[in-house]
Amino acid sequence: MTATDSALTALSQGWCALSLLHGRIEAHIERALQAGHGLSVREYSLLDVLSRQHDGPGGHLQMKQVADAVVLSQSATTRLVTRLEDRGLLSRYLCPTDRRGIYTDVSEQGLALLAAARPTNDAALREALDEAARNPELAPLVDAVERLGGRPAGR
Repeated sequence: MTATDSALTALSQGWCALSLLHGRIEAHIERALQAGHGLSVREYSLLDVLSRQHDGPGGHLQMKQVADAVVLSQSATTRLVTRLEDRGLLSRYLCPTDRRGIYTDVSEQGLALLAAARPTNDAALREALDEAARNPELAPLVDAVERLGGRPAGR
């Protein structure tokens, strides 16, 4: 085995650990959001991203920007928007300055659901991170996530 092989193996193991952490966190949050609010992680993320839009320059996101923010393809994002619109959580309207553009906004009902679901999301995230921190393979990644969030490592 060469030094390069060893480095690639370590890199691959790191990637696997990161993927495992992400999957565990997402599954934990998914269960909590579904049980408490009838929302998937993707639906919650979409409502959250769209709720942060504002009027004025750069305030509304194009569908590609929304897709990038929720890590979905444009077609999957459009289907997700349609599902949430059918539930009354979103509305679409034409851009006032470019009739080809369509904006999506969170409805009052969607904002209320998002506000109710946010503590569930945050608590589930905290629980999933605390659980993962007990795994020696995942603990360094949890510390890194917490540092990114402004929390000192090691809780």
